[in-house]
Amino acid sequence: MTADGSYHHGNLRAALLERAEAVLTASGAEGLSLRGLARDLGVSHAAPSRHFRDRQALLDALAVSGFTALNARLRSAAADGADETAGAAGAAGPVGARLAELGRAYVDFAVGHTALLDLMFTVKHAEDSSAELRELGHESLLIVARLMEEGQRTGAVRPGDPVQLAQVAFSTVHGLATLAVAALLDDTPLSEATELALEVLLAGLRPGR
Repeated sequence: MTADGSYHHGNLRAALLERAEAVLTASGAEGLSLRGLARDLGVSHAAPSRHFRDRQALLDALAVSGFTALNARLRSAAADGADETAGAAGAAGPVGARLAELGRAYVDFAVGHTALLDLMFTVKHAEDSSAELRELGHESLLIVARLMEEGQRTGAVRPGDPVQLAQVAFSTVHGLATLAVAALLDDTPLSEATELALEVLLAGLRPGR
């Protein structure tokens, strides 16, 4: 926004998505409306329609934005750990350290953007979901699967379908995040639970001796 409260051309869409996630987090998807967002941002009721034809288009765009942000975090996490030897989760070698970083990144995103993540999966699995959204959602899985394949080539990850291994990895960290959001970890700090879950997961991914 500019000093007088107006928007430069092209900034309103980003502002609408940012405000939409805030409303989503506070009130759920049922609390979202284009008119409400326009009111919150102090623009005309017609202004949001220049970027989103209707409420569903807004929800779709939120999901696309969410998967884009998640995938960026996962790619960054996979790259950031590339030169590490062994992470706090007891990883054996660089691939293990990078898988651990991926797990931490997912838990952080899932706990920090719970309502958005729920919307992302809901919209992705809708019958009329867009090809773009399905591809973005699948890319999240493929980022992990590619690292599983790398680990298999170097002997750090057990044999098996890399996509299935990635699905198991996702189920572990997603389940942990779900328990954390529901306050079901009791007195165990999330960071401690995350490291333990990753240690157990990575131990199971190593080739048998």
